[in-house]
Amino acid sequence: MNIKVFDLERVQSLYENTVDINLTESGFHPYSLKELLSEEQLNMITETVLGYGQTNGTNELRETIARLYDNCKEDQIMVTNGTCEANFIACHTLLKKGDEVVMMVPNYMQIWGVVEEMGCNPKAFHLREENHWAPDLEELKSLMSPKTKMIAICNPNNPTGYTLTTAEMKAIVDIASVQDAWIYSDEVYRGAELDGQERPSFLGMYDKVVVNGGLSKAYALPGLRLGWLAGPKEVIYDTWTYSDYTSITAGILSHKVADIALQPTMRMKILERNRSMLNENLKEMERWAQDFKEVINYVPPQAGGMLFMNYNFPINSTELSDWLRLEKSVFILAGDVFGMDHYFRIGIGSEKDYLCEGLDIMGKALKEKFNL
Repeated sequence: MNIKVFDLERVQSLYENTVDINLTESGFHPYSLKELLSEEQLNMITETVLGYGQTNGTNELRETIARLYDNCKEDQIMVTNGTCEANFIACHTLLKKGDEVVMMVPNYMQIWGVVEEMGCNPKAFHLREENHWAPDLEELKSLMSPKTKMIAICNPNNPTGYTLTTAEMKAIVDIASVQDAWIYSDEVYRGAELDGQERPSFLGMYDKVVVNGGLSKAYALPGLRLGWLAGPKEVIYDTWTYSDYTSITAGILSHKVADIALQPTMRMKILERNRSMLNENLKEMERWAQDFKEVINYVPPQAGGMLFMNYNFPINSTELSDWLRLEKSVFILAGDVFGMDHYFRIGIGSEKDYLCEGLDIMGKALKEKFNL
């Protein structure tokens, strides 16, 4: 096998349905179709003929997505079967064997595995916890070379919840432009900012930018498996060629529901619901963390559905996760899947009662095991 196991996704897939409390989810409590759609819309969905539809996305949906960006047209949008497919086909479109990719770390590590499988050379530039997870731009600059073909960003970031400032975004553009490198920005958490102020996209800041988006995270609709790419129309057309070899298309029902969800009024309703949930749950996390302030540290997230926490218990992060899962039926994500032992990620986008139940069990277990 030429591609390594994607540890983050594999671990979650193995165990998230085997526990009473799953705190590894990085999005928000999902909507049901009944919650999301009107009776008229539900009837429309049930009457839909289950054909393929247009494989790069219906014209209507691509027009709707394009309006999420400044000066963007529907021919700059490729609809994909989730954002994982978007990442995969973007890498295969923009890169070739031997290229260097400089990637923000910590990060959702799919791109790292994909580019390694392609024969590219990934390098890490870091977000620094001691600087509230701000990016080390000097490190980024030092890693660039004539072989660098892509800077891979996750903004807002998974797992830290950090959002780049406008000045940091401009600095990254300047660094990329020196080597004429692409910026590929994973923006699947755009819209999930705690302060309610949606951060700008990289799209439009530079002529060599491709971004992804999707409904799994900020929109609480992961079951639709609906993502997209946005970028220069010639590049987006080329991604369609790769999609013909992967999933061919997202489902026709997902296209229709996505177009409803992304209409301005519904979109704001969804985002406001999720931001409210995030802010409320973060307060619960802060109260819980007070009992462990001597042994658990974290930088409060600015966006996203998770909290990334550093601990100094005498135990490896995978061992800690396994122990909680097996002994207490509570599942947290080990920092090891991000290459960062002595961290864990907790999802805070679930229903509050569910989160609090999990935190209560976890808190009592930690106190008992480590004599706190």
